[in-house]
Amino acid sequence: MQHSLKREAKRLDMDFDVLKSGGFIKQTQEDLFTVRLRCPGGRVTSQQLRMAAEIADKYGQGEIHNSFRQSIEVPYVHHKYFDAVDADLKSINWSVASCGPRIRVPTACAGCTYNPNGLMDTQNMCFEVDKKYFGTATTHHKFKISFSGCPIDCARTREMDLGFQGIVEPELDDDKCTSCGLCVAACEEQSLTMVKDGKPVRDLSKCNYCGDCIKVCPVDAMIAKRKGWLIRAGGKHGKHPIYAYEVAQFATNEQGYALIEKTMEWYKANSKGRERIGATMGRLNLDRYLTEVVKPLGLEVIETPEQRQKFWASGNMYQNK
Repeated sequence: MQHSLKREAKRLDMDFDVLKSGGFIKQTQEDLFTVRLRCPGGRVTSQQLRMAAEIADKYGQGEIHNSFRQSIEVPYVHHKYFDAVDADLKSINWSVASCGPRIRVPTACAGCTYNPNGLMDTQNMCFEVDKKYFGTATTHHKFKISFSGCPIDCARTREMDLGFQGIVEPELDDDKCTSCGLCVAACEEQSLTMVKDGKPVRDLSKCNYCGDCIKVCPVDAMIAKRKGWLIRAGGKHGKHPIYAYEVAQFATNEQGYALIEKTMEWYKANSKGRERIGATMGRLNLDRYLTEVVKPLGLEVIETPEQRQKFWASGNMYQNK
């Protein structure tokens, strides 16, 4: 397959790697490409959907593919139509996505935009990250970022080079509490117990900051003490998957931007060849990343396997990472 693609590239006098970096991906069919469209957070407007359908009808075979990373792709596009596709997209201020060794289009769940489980505004954060960092060259390999609004983690932050998951630390207002026990019953982590005076007490070493106890409290006695991002680094899926490390908690949006920038600097400086950042961390040791990237930013660092354990299923072989 690789040799046939090289022959095809030579025949067409095209650099397929360059085209792929620009969102035009060579198919197995002669002269045909898949065009990947830029859809940060998986959100597209009705106007964009109509344009994607129009492009598929005019230049493809009337077919659209929804990728696993929330992008719309138009397959079966002949390379002679690239300029026309680009012009049509620009007419509504849209563009193709990117591939190759660069920051990819970030993905995100709905977050707190309209999902009742959402704790953080994943969509706005995703759009800002896309605006600031989309297409930034890494020099080594692809770099994927995702945002999940809560610990359900629909955006699979454990499988990203950098993942941001919304969390909330609950706090009890003793004066309002009626000792109904609903919060204790709702806590799957068993981090809450009822003490002799009939009030719930929390074990923070077990609490994964999901906020379920806040949702079920009928008198608003369980409230949010603070919210923020749980940040994971070094994950990837694929042929040789790596699960990410929890490296910081309760980060703000601004701290998230700073971490992305400092992480990219560290990745460019320390990775070798086509190494993903998780492999770099494994080779150099996670502590070096924490010391050189996370701690200088003043984040609330997660340093030990014991601190990470509560974010994993009991008995999970990865929880001691």
